[in-house]
Amino acid sequence: MKTAITELFGIEHPIIQGGMHYVGFAEMASAVSNAGGLGLITGLTQRTPELLAKEIARCRDMTDKPFGVNLTFLPTFSAPPYPEYIAAIREGGVRIVETAGRSPEQYMPALKAGGIKVIHKCTSVRHSLKAEQIGCDAVSVDGFECGGHPGEDDMPNMILLPRAAEELKIPFVASGGMADARSLVAALAMGAAGMNMGTRFIATKEAPVHENVKKALVAATELDTRLVMRALRNTERVLNNKGVEQLLEIEREKGKSLKIEDIHEQVAGVYPKVMIDGDMDAGAWSCGMVVGLIHDIPTVKELIDRIMADAERLIRQRLTGFLDGTGQRPAAARAIA
Repeated sequence: MKTAITELFGIEHPIIQGGMHYVGFAEMASAVSNAGGLGLITGLTQRTPELLAKEIARCRDMTDKPFGVNLTFLPTFSAPPYPEYIAAIREGGVRIVETAGRSPEQYMPALKAGGIKVIHKCTSVRHSLKAEQIGCDAVSVDGFECGGHPGEDDMPNMILLPRAAEELKIPFVASGGMADARSLVAALAMGAAGMNMGTRFIATKEAPVHENVKKALVAATELDTRLVMRALRNTERVLNNKGVEQLLEIEREKGKSLKIEDIHEQVAGVYPKVMIDGDMDAGAWSCGMVVGLIHDIPTVKELIDRIMADAERLIRQRLTGFLDGTGQRPAAARAIA
């Protein structure tokens, strides 16, 4: 399948693995890239630029296919040394960067000077247009269904993606709620040139996380995520657990007077406890509503191959069937699901 995204990034399939804290290591990124998608190392999971350089080198040893680095620009008082991280990316020969969080505008000259293609994650059309204006090559349009930070507009992809298609000139991928062939075909129908999957890739054999995490994703339903930190206008969608329930109780008690310090224990340092130690009640960790569509733990290659084969069947058989008079094929639809 060829789209503007496969052409832009030189990949076989229009599937991108989103940057995920304590998930986007070389093992994850290389597995996705080797299977024909675009794998991403999560830059800030590496505590220093020097460690990121080593992780890039490790990934280079594990794949000869294109891969990228996610770099999230955080609103913090003590910002990470972003110029040094970008230097590590450039010197490591990486030519694709997914940016997220705050606007990457001030860092675009350094990225472009390194011949790097930039895809910026946005939760609104207005931010997507800004990304286009500052020179981003593509956008990852992130709907309200997503794990992590969905923005404050609460706009689901059924509206957000067509609106992005109406406004943008650069290609974009659909992010949030993406899990299978149905997601991909729907995204393409709404104007996207591919899809970005985060939560779904955690439930794969190669994902370098504790087995408890993968089992929790398979066991969960679409009703098991919660929105936290809304009062702080830093909304995050997370998987429900005891730590999250404590966080929500604190939010109810504090109301509009809530401060980040009040929930420090439930949000700070949680990812190593969950992803490495397997403590599923440690606190808030990002998880999308798409968890309701995760029913197995395949290899990355099995997952991507299945998505692409099912997408072709959906397009050639089910959708074309509505036009040629053969009608709906329930059995095939169930098999694809």
